[in-house]
Amino acid sequence: MSGYDIERYLNVRSAYGASFGPDGERLSFLMNTTGTSQVWTLEEPRGWPEQRTFYEEQVSFASWSPERPELIFGMDEGGNERAQLFRLDAETGKIETLTAMPDAKHRWGGWSHDGDRFAFTSNRRDESVFDVYVQGRNERGDDAELVYEGDGWLSLSGWSPDDSRLLVSQAYSNFDQDLYVLDLEAGEPDIEHLTPHDGDVRYQSASWAPDGEGVYLVTDDGEADTLYLAYLDLESGDIQTVIDEDGWNVDGIALDDDTGRFVCSRNVEGYTELTVGEFDADDPTAFETFPEPDLPGGISGGVSFGPDAERFALSTSGDTVNTNVFVVDLESGAAERWTSAPTAGIPRESFDGSDLVSVESFDGLEVPGFLSLPDDHEEGETPVIVDIHGGPESQRRPSFSSVKQYFLDRGYAYFEPNVRGSSGYGSDYASLDDVENRMDSVADIEACVEWLQDHPAVDPDRIAAKGGSYGGFMVLAALTEYPDLWAAGIDVVGIANFVTFLENTGDWRRELREAEYGSLADDREFLEEISPINNVERIEAPLFVLHGENDPRVPVGEAEQIAEKAAEQGVPVRKLIFEDEGHGFSKLENRIEAYSEIAEFLDEHV
Repeated sequence: MSGYDIERYLNVRSAYGASFGPDGERLSFLMNTTGTSQVWTLEEPRGWPEQRTFYEEQVSFASWSPERPELIFGMDEGGNERAQLFRLDAETGKIETLTAMPDAKHRWGGWSHDGDRFAFTSNRRDESVFDVYVQGRNERGDDAELVYEGDGWLSLSGWSPDDSRLLVSQAYSNFDQDLYVLDLEAGEPDIEHLTPHDGDVRYQSASWAPDGEGVYLVTDDGEADTLYLAYLDLESGDIQTVIDEDGWNVDGIALDDDTGRFVCSRNVEGYTELTVGEFDADDPTAFETFPEPDLPGGISGGVSFGPDAERFALSTSGDTVNTNVFVVDLESGAAERWTSAPTAGIPRESFDGSDLVSVESFDGLEVPGFLSLPDDHEEGETPVIVDIHGGPESQRRPSFSSVKQYFLDRGYAYFEPNVRGSSGYGSDYASLDDVENRMDSVADIEACVEWLQDHPAVDPDRIAAKGGSYGGFMVLAALTEYPDLWAAGIDVVGIANFVTFLENTGDWRRELREAEYGSLADDREFLEEISPINNVERIEAPLFVLHGENDPRVPVGEAEQIAEKAAEQGVPVRKLIFEDEGHGFSKLENRIEAYSEIAEFLDEHV
């Protein structure tokens, strides 16, 4: 053990979210040096970066204008997720509020190619639905033009090459979407449905083809189990395969619609594989490829093209590699690190990597996971933290986590399972936990713990469950369903009661969440039955509950009720609520307090 404290580990920085300026000489990115992610700019590789925003709240994205030295960024207040848009003049440093509608969410939709306008979706008119807006770069607040009234969860995938149309996506669940083209010059709102379909079909990561006559996207249309890259012809509606999924999801495509140059990513067992290419001007499904860049870490994404798409920026990360921005020469594949996000003086070689493992569950299903062991572990003596992701349609991947490295340094092993219901392994795998099969995923956790108990490094009596959001539900359910397996449980912004969660979550989220968990109208009895709050008398292990007061996704009442009920049962309970946080903890001082107390709690009970 090197003995660095949690504050040191939480000061390991990440640089990500890169965007090229219009001249291609300047790069913006987000970095959390001050404790929350802010906008920084950089003019040369490993140069001295300039901090451009100075807020206590974290900035969620920043996007350069294609024509002027200015960028738009997004930021909410106290974690309430009601993001507002702001414009930063990169020459003067002046910042202006563009939206100023603090009660509404604003979801960025991109700049027009001439940089005169930008688009976004917002739930200003009705909290439960999103409409499409277009706003001039010099307009403010109410000046934005409502160009289309939506009836659900709408987002934008960018302007057509001639700026006359917008690509609109509507999500019904994580596994079912539709695409539309909205004509901005038709006088009356004119929207064309591109993807009529039956059942659940994904249409994601859509990008305009350079001629504006088609769209590239990733989809599982045609009953494919995993996502493939396709070309959708706007005139005929035909969908043609461009890059086959080959058993693993194509995650997405970034496309420069001037040149047809693109970067496409595939998720292979949690690791990123990139295809870099250029589409044929005469055949939209044909392309030439360029060398795959050699990037450290194994996980990369967030592509931004420079002018003429001669270069692109992206961020990369790995178990032992904190996140940094690299710039890649498209034709040669040569990659150069631009940012120097520091490791707080902790030697990079002290970080521990993970092994991809597979656990057989109760019904023979193979459940993948990542196991990290501390360097100096003793056989049969190592305590384990089982860290369960949220979502539930999320996926643990071998990316950098300062919290994980801290606990590894303290002598804990770390196990991150991707139980049934996780994304990244095909839609069949992802649907195995839907509604009435919810508890099968909790049974996967039991199988994982039994596998860990047999591992030669592990002390079978010192295994703790930790998880956030839906992962917090998984922790509580694991403690109620399999109480004798656990030495302790840590529930971060977790669901204790599916009924009160669905009743109180943000209006704009309820329908999407009911598609996954079951509806209050049809499945209330089942939701009551599986809610940990109604099985709280089974909990034996000490419990630590952490939450943000402003959480719009999983309301803080979930933490209050489980902490109170578990304490009434005689369970040792610790509770920590942050008044200035939402769904997770973004501020450095709060993260330090939270993980210091988690470490103390684990040392006491595990």
